[in-house]
This record gives sequence, structure tokens and C-alpha cells, in this order.
Amino acid sequence: MTRGEARLAVRGAGLPARLAPRALALHLGSGAAACLAEEAAQRRLFPWLAVAFGAGILLFFAGVDGRPSLAAPLVAAGLCAGAAAACRARPGARAAALGLAALFLGFAAATFRVADVAAPVLARITIAPLEGFVESLDEREEGARIVVLVHRLGDLAPAERPARVRVSYRRAAPLRPGDFVAAKARLLPPPEPARPGGYDFARDAYFRGIGAVGSLLGAVTVRAPPEPPPLSMRVAAAIDDARNGLTRRITDANGGQAGAVAAALVTGKRGLIDATTNDTLRAAGIYHVVSISGLHMVLAAGVVFWIARALLALVPGLAVSWPIKKFAAGLAMVGVTAYCVFSGWDIAAERSLVMTLIMLGAILVDRPALSLRNLALAALIALAREPEGLLGPSFQMSFAAVAGLIACARLLDGRVVRAEGAGPLGRALGWAAGALLGTLATTLVAQVATAPFATYHFQTVQPFGVLGNALTLPLVSVVVMPAAVLGILAYPFALDRPVWWAMGLAVRGMLDISAWIRGFDHATLVLPAFGSGALLVLTLGLLPLTLFASRLRWLGLAPVLAGIALAAHPRRPDLYVDREGAGAALRVADGRLATLGRPPAFGLEQWLKADGDGRSRGDPDLARAERCDALGCVATARNGWRVALARDKRALEADCARADIVITRAVAPAPCAARLVIDRAFLAAHGATTVRFAPEGPAVTTARRPGERPAWRLPPSAPPPAPPEAVPPTEPDGAEWEP
Repeated sequence: MTRGEARLAVRGAGLPARLAPRALALHLGSGAAACLAEEAAQRRLFPWLAVAFGAGILLFFAGVDGRPSLAAPLVAAGLCAGAAAACRARPGARAAALGLAALFLGFAAATFRVADVAAPVLARITIAPLEGFVESLDEREEGARIVVLVHRLGDLAPAERPARVRVSYRRAAPLRPGDFVAAKARLLPPPEPARPGGYDFARDAYFRGIGAVGSLLGAVTVRAPPEPPPLSMRVAAAIDDARNGLTRRITDANGGQAGAVAAALVTGKRGLIDATTNDTLRAAGIYHVVSISGLHMVLAAGVVFWIARALLALVPGLAVSWPIKKFAAGLAMVGVTAYCVFSGWDIAAERSLVMTLIMLGAILVDRPALSLRNLALAALIALAREPEGLLGPSFQMSFAAVAGLIACARLLDGRVVRAEGAGPLGRALGWAAGALLGTLATTLVAQVATAPFATYHFQTVQPFGVLGNALTLPLVSVVVMPAAVLGILAYPFALDRPVWWAMGLAVRGMLDISAWIRGFDHATLVLPAFGSGALLVLTLGLLPLTLFASRLRWLGLAPVLAGIALAAHPRRPDLYVDREGAGAALRVADGRLATLGRPPAFGLEQWLKADGDGRSRGDPDLARAERCDALGCVATARNGWRVALARDKRALEADCARADIVITRAVAPAPCAARLVIDRAFLAAHGATTVRFAPEGPAVTTARRPGERPAWRLPPSAPPPAPPEAVPPTEPDGAEWEP
């Protein structure tokens, strides 16, 4: 039955009732087949292989408990590939087999990556002499932060000693990357999430090869190395030293925060940008400008491409006889790669480089540069190299923004402002208006596409981000990035200072615009954190809306609406407990949080943002416990439950008798009458904890499941995991840290 016959059969009044469902199914099936044929004709099915590859990575990180075998997913992928080859005559079965093969390959990529970067992680707080090579150095407002390739750490054996540690120190000693240093260090294991579902610094540190974080104590000594450093480290240190030198030169040419931001745009060194400037850029929705990512790669490649093509066109006969566009694309590929290397080869920059190189490579083979197929290829390469990137906001937001822009390209391509027949002034005004409207439209599309991921990870929304980007991106595109390329070219000749000064003027304008927007009411909205389930549903809706070209795209509307409904009504916890038991935050009678004890500053900041609370962590209104003394704190929740945080063991007996929930860094006595006891053993097994006061009792959510052993928390040669009670507790450090 054809599609038209099926439609007539369904509409026909004389069709028997028992045949109507079959005719409707035939109609829907024929319609879906026609849509899939349209997708295949437009080469829109290939991107779904990248989706399946990412699904395999998610399966690994969400479900693996331990360290799986690499052979298992590879064999499964081979079998699925063989099935796909055998099903050439059945397109549907072949597509399903290829999707399964991509899924298993994604799982295999994550498995290999975890094993490849495996290195010891510090087990407990350690104060010991540290010796090693300075791999990288980031100057900050006070002191600096360095990554040290460890040669010796106290008396720790190589199997227990972290390969790298990240430490900070207050006094800026004259250190340089590549130096062999010796100092006393206070180190601790990389912190786990401050709340269930929050940012997991321990996981990111594992994939960066960092096994401990902390600070240097006392004087730092530079010594002669006992052995030459590895060649890779020498190259990395030389590049980092050059970056620091250029950073100082740019800041000296401008001074103040304009110099710090200008340097960050060129070298990727953001340590000199103070907290106020960071908050101002975030409020204006343009903080992405100071992070070396897709915008910088595209603009740098575009500037090099334009300059190279213009210069080649000046050579007589070359433009006629040779494909100078391809030559310019090749030079742009070299230039943007050098820029990525010099800016630190950050994970976000590397992913953006892959995407930019693929788009420039498409020019070399006479293919469209901006297409979903190229985007999917870039995603596959980036995920194969760094599968863990799929879990972070950088990958999610950058690829979502580009996918949204490609999907809406037909709407954005039209010339909104036409100036045919107008004079030079009219054409110039028409071009400027078109550029402004185009910037507004692309910014709006990018913000809508990235909003679910930005809200999930950061719990903030900048309503005036469209305005901020529309006013500042022209400065970045027309002045800042061309000046950055010109300044880097002039730097070896020591003729760069005027270029950095001119670039600083544009950066000052960008900062002034950002400060003006920050002054608006509700420039930054803090929203309650929603769960990963809502984000997954939203993503399942956005994928059809952006990847499909036929009517199948509308299949994404229902998941998007469902995801918005889930995200709009999150279940907020009534109690947040620090992973070390040093402090907590309780929802009291007025519905807002109040602190008990001394929660870490970073943890408290994360709790407030997750609760949709715009107060700062230093707000005096937070300290509203009913009673606080040297033994502990007591407060009453809005449902009438009493929560006690015991600082001293002497308070435990009374707290267990009177409180509904007892929190302590010590081990609580076995006969405790409280409804819930969160003590040292509980926190060692579960990590940071939240509690929701349900009518049937406390609903507890923890950062870790009991006995859970994710692959990135296992040592390189892991013994059988110890029971939760045997995990050695760590003392609270109270130190702040940064992702």
C-alpha cells in the first residue's frame, strides 16, 4: 500500500474498524521511511554515529563499578560491524548495527583512556618534603600556582607517590617552568564533589594526571636536577615560560585589569584576572571570551586565512593559476595549530582546534566548511582522544552552540537589511545593521542551545547576555583578535608594544560595556539545580531538533517540553552536609538556608547556587543557628526537626537523645536514638550528603554509593576494595580550591 492509499484508507468512511489501525500504521511507517530517506539523501544520518559513540561513553561513566576489560567492548563492536556488513540489503538493521558498534567503541575509548592515564592518587593529607620539576606556572594576584612533576615526596614509594601535584604559594619566588624545586608541601587528595551531582574535581584531576593538590610551606629552593627532565616536559616548560613572558609584556603595556584580560585572550593565562572582573564578565554573558575556545580559534583562523589570501592575491598571476583559497586554508591550519599550542593546549582549546581544522580541511577538498557532518567528525575525534570531556560544560556547550547555528543556518543566512540602489553611506549602514542583527540572531540561537547545559552546571542565567555579546563581539572580532595575531607576529621583533596598547583600548571598552550591563537589575539570575535526568531528557529533545532536517525533527519537541517541566520543578534538599562533616546548611522556618558549624567557603557557595539562593557565602544572614557554642550547633528545620552538629564528642550523648539528625566528624556512639546519624564512618563511605525531609522520613542522597569504586578512583594496580568502614578518614583542610 502506498502512502496515498493508506491516507485514503484511513479517511474512508467505509473502511472496517479492524483495518483502520493497520492502515494508520502503514501510513505512519511509510511516512517515517520517506523522512529517513530524506535524511539519508541530505547526509544527516552520520551525526547519529557520534551520538551513539557518546552514549557508550556515558554508559561507562554512569554504570561502571571497577575497571572493565578493554577486549569486551572491542569484540562487541567488531561483531556489530560484521552484522552491519551482512545487512546491506536491510538499511534499518544495518543502521542499528552501526549504531551499536559506535556505542561499544565509545565504551572502549573510555576504558582505554582511564587505563592510559592511570597514576597514583594521594590517599590522605600529607605534610612532607617535595622535590620535582615545575611543569607549568600561573601567576596570580598574590603568589602563583604551579604543577610539579614529582621526583620525591617524603618517604612515599613510587607506587603511592602522585606523578604530578598542583600547589600554590603566597610569595612569588623567582621560579620558572623547568626549574627543579624543593620545598615542604601540605598536600591532600583532590577534592570530591561538594554536593551530590556537583562538580567532581577529583575526576578531572585524575584525567589531568594530578594526584594531589595543596600548598607550599616556607621557602622554595631551586636546585640542580638529579637527572635530566623528559624531552616532553622540557618542551612544555619552554612553551609555558614563553607564555608567561608574553603575559607580563601585555600586562605591562596596558596595566590593570584591561592588561590581565588582554593577556588572557592571547596566552590563556587567566590568573591575573581578579574576582570582580570575572563576575562582571559573567554578568554580561561574555566570560567565554577570556577562555581560549571555539570563538578564538575561529577568529584566529579567519584572520590568518584572510591575510594569507589577500597577500597571495597580490602576486601577479598566482590568483589565476593556483587555488590560493586552498593555500590560505592550509596556512590558517598551521597558524591556528600554533596558536593552540602557545595558548596552553587546554582541553577546550584542543576540541575547538579539531573542529576548526576539520572545517578548514573541508575547503581543501572542496566540501562545505560548516556542516553537521564535519561537526560530528570533530566530535568523534575529540571524544576518542578525551572521552571524559563529554561530561564537562565546555564540550557540551560548544558543540550544542555550533549544532544549533548549523540547524538554523537557513534562517540566519538571509540578508535582513537590503540596500540595493543605495549610495555608499546607505550600503555601509545596511551592512552595519545586517551585521548587528546577524550577531543578535546567532547569539540568541547559541544561548538557547547552550542554556540547558549552562544552567545545569552553573545554576546561573544572564538575561542580558544577548546584549552583552552584541556590543562586545564586534570589538573582539574586528579589533582584539586581529591585534592579537599582529602582536604575536611583531613580538619576535620587539615591535609589539603599540599593538598591545591598541588592543588594550578595545578590551577597556569591552570591560566598560560589561560593567554597565552588570549594573542592570537581575543581570544574573541564580536558579535551583536540577538533576541529570532532566538534562538527559532535554538533550534527547535537542538532538532531533538540531540533527534532523525532515519532519522527524519535531519528535524532539515532547522531550524538550518534558525536560523543561522537570528542570522547572527540582526537588531541593533541606539539608546539605560537608564531605568532612565540618559544617552544614539547613532550610529553616523562612524557607532559606542557615549554616551550622564552619562549612568550607567553596562548598557553601556551591550549596547556595544549587538552592537558587543569590546570597554570597559571606552574608551574615546565613549564620542563624539557634544555639552555637564550643561543643556544637543546634537548629530547627522548617518541618520542626531538630538538627545538631557536634564539634566535640562530649555533645554526642545529649544530641543523640534530643535531635532528629546528628552530624559529627567523630564516630557516633552505637546506641544513638536520632533518626539519622551522619558521622565519620558515614561520610568516609558516602562523601558529601544532602537530605530531603519527606513525610515518610529523611530521604538521603550522597555523592558516592556505599562501596562504589569508580575506575578513576582506583589505583593503577588496584587491590580488592576495602569495606567502607576501613576507608581512612581525612581531616578537613578548610582550603579553597578552583576547578
